[in-house]
Amino acid sequence: MNLDIVDAAELAELLQFLTGWIASDPARLAPSLLAFVGHPAYGLPQLRNDLDRFTFLLGGNDGEPLFQPGPLPALRPPPPALLITAGNPTSG
Repeated sequence: MNLDIVDAAELAELLQFLTGWIASDPARLAPSLLAFVGHPAYGLPQLRNDLDRFTFLLGGNDGEPLFQPGPLPALRPPPPALLITAGNPTSG
């Protein structure tokens, strides 16, 4: 199947619009997608990855979103015994 370049660009723009919309409110959209799909194996991260891949295949981006590292784990402060303060460098 051949797709006209103008149609491909328009479709890529639509996919980018949907990706942005999903990113704007994941707290509300994730439960809605779960209710629609019926299983947690396909969630917002998988949907966004599919949209990014299709956008790339249509020439709508350079594929960079496909190769972004995942979210970093939450950083936790060190345990209180290891905290160093200016007045007491060996607090603990």
